[in-house]
Amino acid sequence: MRRPALSMPRFFYRLVRVLALGLLVAGCSHVAPDNGSAKPINPPVVAAPPPAVPVPAPPVVQSSPPPPSAPVLTPSSSNRPATVAVLLPLSGPSAQLGAALLNAAQLALFEMADNAFNLLPFDSKGTADGAVAAVQQALTQHADIIIGPVFSVETKAAASLARQAGVAMVSFTADSTAAGNGVYALGFLPGPQALRVADYARSQNRPRLGILAPSNDYGRTVVDYLSNNATQVGVTVATLQYYDANAADISVVVKRLIKVDAHRPGDVGFDALIIPDEGQRLRTVANSLAQMGIDPAHVKLLGTMLWEESRPGSEPGLVGGWYPAPPESTHSDFETRYTKAFGARPPRLASLGYDATALAAVLARRSPRDFSASALTSPTGFAGIDGIFRLRSDGTAERGYAIREVQNAGADKEIAPAPASFQAAY
Repeated sequence: MRRPALSMPRFFYRLVRVLALGLLVAGCSHVAPDNGSAKPINPPVVAAPPPAVPVPAPPVVQSSPPPPSAPVLTPSSSNRPATVAVLLPLSGPSAQLGAALLNAAQLALFEMADNAFNLLPFDSKGTADGAVAAVQQALTQHADIIIGPVFSVETKAAASLARQAGVAMVSFTADSTAAGNGVYALGFLPGPQALRVADYARSQNRPRLGILAPSNDYGRTVVDYLSNNATQVGVTVATLQYYDANAADISVVVKRLIKVDAHRPGDVGFDALIIPDEGQRLRTVANSLAQMGIDPAHVKLLGTMLWEESRPGSEPGLVGGWYPAPPESTHSDFETRYTKAFGARPPRLASLGYDATALAAVLARRSPRDFSASALTSPTGFAGIDGIFRLRSDGTAERGYAIREVQNAGADKEIAPAPASFQAAY
């Protein structure tokens, strides 16, 4: 269901009231970016940075009642408001991303929460030490659930404190190794993305999959997941090659990828080829494939969500390729509402801030309030900005992705819808 936007005067009146109440943002020291084993799937790109978040004292952000068309849920019978801590890099190199996530969380607060819901922001600084300190502060404020932090290194460092306190943590990381035992990775996991697009290729009579992956953490994560799960959807991994992510020429690797069959002219041994890479490197790889005779008419090129921000249509060899993405309609609607509220287009990961806060708001409004593992891992899942999702008992997030086709001009085209329920997902 479409979540209605607030009228602008009403929204900004509430926003001013929130900021007047104060947002906890610790110092402004410079810190290193995430060095975890897996990066967020789409590196944060802020086309036009949202306004800086003010920096005063103790945090209490109290919500207003939901708009009339919001889901009607029974408020909690508890006399104490739900206390939801959100850990974000509000200072340091990733402060723009942190501010955007906080903006999105505030949007969800106004649209989804009732009066018995307090959102408490804490600055994780984008570091392990900062995240540990932020969790400690959140626990002293009796947080019922923790949203964030963003990066793998932060999540791994702070997770033990949350586990010891018995407080669930819904992190924005895309590193599945950081999840489990009460810690959830809400980020866009690369392996399931790759499986979704490979499964779609199979449904289009392209069951033999080739993999051409960069020899980095992201590439190896995709390869491992496909190797272990492809047969479940009827896909065969026919060939696999890694290339040096820093190499200017990968023609030798492409030659090793191709298997010539004298009895089947034009058949290179696979029907679809997945390239889990991004940006200029992706375009360089596609150009090399074309030079080595890989014909898009015979081999469909596939990608992951990394393609979404990579302008793949600017490279002729990628036009017509397929990649997974959240449903276009719901995410576009979120972007419109966010832009009207904050005056800038949100970065790709901002929607996670909305969905995590909306999830907490829905659970807080149950009677009795319920942030337990069984509530968080409901098998029916939740409908979010980025489509349906559900948290698994192992801490990873399962999502329903649409499929887009790369266009040579204009926006890429959604050619297969995301499933409406997990019964329809693979």
